Amino acid sequence: MRDSRMDNLEMDKKRSILGNKIYLYLTEFFAGMSVMAVELGASRLLAPYFSSSQIVWTIIIGTIMIAMALGNVWGGRSADKNPNPDKLYGRILIAAIWIAAIPVFGKYIIVAISGLLIIAISNQFLIIAAFISCMVIFVFPLFLLGTVTPSLAKYAVGNLEESGKTIGTLGAFNTIGSIIGTFVPTFISIPAVGTSVTFLIFAAILLALSLIYFICEKRRYVKAAVSVLLILLCSIFGHSTSFAFWEEDLTYEGESIYNYLQVSDTPRSTILSTNVLFGVQSVTMKGESLTGLYYDYALAAPYMTEKTEGLDILILGMGTGTYASQCSRYLEDAQVEGVEIDKKITDLAHRYFGLPEDVKVTTYDGRAYLQAVEEKYDVIMVDAYQDITIPFQMSTVEFFTLVREHLKDGGVMVVNMNMHSSENLDADINVYLADTISRVFPEVYVVDVPFCTNRELYASMNPAMTENLQVNTAAEDNAELKELLEEIFPGLAVYRAGGNILTDDRAPVELLGMQMIDSIIKDEIGYYKRIFREQGIAGLLNSM
Repeated sequence: MRDSRMDNLEMDKKRSILGNKIYLYLTEFFAGMSVMAVELGASRLLAPYFSSSQIVWTIIIGTIMIAMALGNVWGGRSADKNPNPDKLYGRILIAAIWIAAIPVFGKYIIVAISGLLIIAISNQFLIIAAFISCMVIFVFPLFLLGTVTPSLAKYAVGNLEESGKTIGTLGAFNTIGSIIGTFVPTFISIPAVGTSVTFLIFAAILLALSLIYFICEKRRYVKAAVSVLLILLCSIFGHSTSFAFWEEDLTYEGESIYNYLQVSDTPRSTILSTNVLFGVQSVTMKGESLTGLYYDYALAAPYMTEKTEGLDILILGMGTGTYASQCSRYLEDAQVEGVEIDKKITDLAHRYFGLPEDVKVTTYDGRAYLQAVEEKYDVIMVDAYQDITIPFQMSTVEFFTLVREHLKDGGVMVVNMNMHSSENLDADINVYLADTISRVFPEVYVVDVPFCTNRELYASMNPAMTENLQVNTAAEDNAELKELLEEIFPGLAVYRAGGNILTDDRAPVELLGMQMIDSIIKDEIGYYKRIFREQGIAGLLNSM
């Protein structure tokens, strides 16, 4: 016998908006769109704290797939047990409210989880903190959206003869919505209005979808009104783009297609940050002076060439142009150009960091740029490694071979490796990079930059590179720069290569970077961990 609940459902469908399959298809369309928009929004919400590496993307995708799978299972069972469409659109309404609340509470949750875990654990901080943050913030609303497809299948299928066609159409609408939900946040909403407003936009879409249903069905007005009020409150309090909410008087804060961007000023410097947990990206000192940072040590590279006048210098990973400005200032007639994949960083470089207008900057991927041009250079600086986000395509034998082919005879490559730890790891990311470079260049030297986690590597085909440094240092007229170069030379060490080689086929840079970040965290947080173990939370709070 036919289930009476199915008969009632058929009668309800004929009398309600559910009798219009277009509305059901639109529900599937906007649900699919919202899932992908939330997934991309999740990557941007997490990136300023945990980077945008493949590891973080894996966590996001895996977590969301778990939520969707559980939603599919539970939604199908719920639709069979109680095929009341009010339940489905109620769940969509709750998902809308939750998504709207993410800009209000999400960053505080991430920082709270990170703060607790950084004290409690010693290994795999990045993975654990990112995974827990993703679970807490995103699983519930995406679980609810995961119930949409099986529920709609229950309402949309009128007879078995057309069930395949109907379910196929639902799947097509979901897929088309997902495609649009992939492109819109990345290329339109996030660059234009930011991550927070993007969450609010798609929460509003889900809200409108539910409101249409409840208004047409003429019921649950109170629930609908409360939902509208809550989302309006979230829109008021959650539209801020500030990820580093504890910072005050920021000069600039915004987002690009690739990065979260933050510019801050101190009495001595201007600083660009692209990640609020793992340090700064670029620093420019105010006034005509050296920075005291790795840029100064990278200045040794031009002095390792045969001459220091009229050099052609290429910077892969231009950033805000601090190194370019220094080369222009200290090296006579130097022709400096850079490659930077994020045009918004280049705009900030001109606006806040004093990048000279005559320095050519190409908006492109560094490796793709080398493949596209034939020019050769006296010095190529590789400065594209940002915390754990090391582009694998710029860390392999094939890449460094390409760099070598674009160096003039006697030219020098300098690489800034920014995750050096005092912990003795057998094969960290810097070891892999240096071993890989040694496979391409016969002459490789390294030096640690004091008071930071940076290490500079110099590589060349020229065995006289250190002799050139001595000769050119002796001839330098600038007393400050000469003193710096004299400090660098004794610290240079010939790199003894091992067999840890990165290739285009195998370059686990994210895992190696994560290992290094764990090591750096141990160095940085060890003091506070001792206080926590000995004195508990009270002692920890008193020490801060």
